Amino acid sequence: MNWDQAADHLVTVRDLLRFAVSAFSSHQIYFGHGYPGPTEEASYLVLHALGLPHDQRELWLDARLLPEERRTALALVRRRVEERVPAAYLTHEAWLGPFRFYVDERTIVPRSFIADALQEGLEPWIEDFDEVSRAADICTGGGSLAILLALRCPNAQVDAVDLSPEALEVARKNVADYGLESRIRLHRGDLYEGLEPQAYDLIISNPPYVDEAAMASLPAEYRKEPEMALASGPDGLDHVRRLIAGAPAHLKPGGLLVVEIGHQRATLEAAFPEIPWVWLDLPGGDSYVFAVCREDLPGA
Repeated sequence: MNWDQAADHLVTVRDLLRFAVSAFSSHQIYFGHGYPGPTEEASYLVLHALGLPHDQRELWLDARLLPEERRTALALVRRRVEERVPAAYLTHEAWLGPFRFYVDERTIVPRSFIADALQEGLEPWIEDFDEVSRAADICTGGGSLAILLALRCPNAQVDAVDLSPEALEVARKNVADYGLESRIRLHRGDLYEGLEPQAYDLIISNPPYVDEAAMASLPAEYRKEPEMALASGPDGLDHVRRLIAGAPAHLKPGGLLVVEIGHQRATLEAAFPEIPWVWLDLPGGDSYVFAVCREDLPGA
């Protein structure tokens, strides 16, 4: 593709969007970091490059482009095509619903069904989020879920843990951006390392859960992310097993463990047939996030 030649024919925002969608479609870009297809991701990248609101695209479609604007937007589109860099790494931002987070290659791109669970899926177990006093986010990465947890539980102190010091640097920036330094404590550690015993009303985690076979066939976009944030042993449950084993020692009586496990529901149920799993019915499906009370966990 001759990018310089193409640029000479792109006059309006509409032209640029059409070109980006065609480029993404013809090069078989993989979408899975927040945008379902080429139209949505092209719109996001182009409007971001132009500094335009994402929810007002129709207003700008026929606006003419300045040469520098065209070059800036095309540079993002070109990197997305040729280098397979996720859009979030190109723009250094990711969204969970209306919440924006800084992101770069030091941490996984934020995406989690737990974001939905915190808003609409935990009421049977947590009747009043104002009464949650201590909560933890294990494998916090860039801190997005810890921040949503703190916002959902306005009276809670939140401990956020990750093994990667680089990811925690990103988390520290995001926590500061939301002004939550006094309520979210960041810890470097392996899962529960450094956390207090029987302290938490709620523990959430979106841990690594990709199995060996899936890791070997990941699209190029996912291989741009830190491997330690994705891989979890032969069957994808190395981290989840340890989360389950350690939860009773860190949850208060009646406390709740909420964990995202991707496509590993059948594997998990076979590994722990004695646990009465509750699978949360969320907009993305009912097989990705489980909730289990402390008293239903082995060793409680």
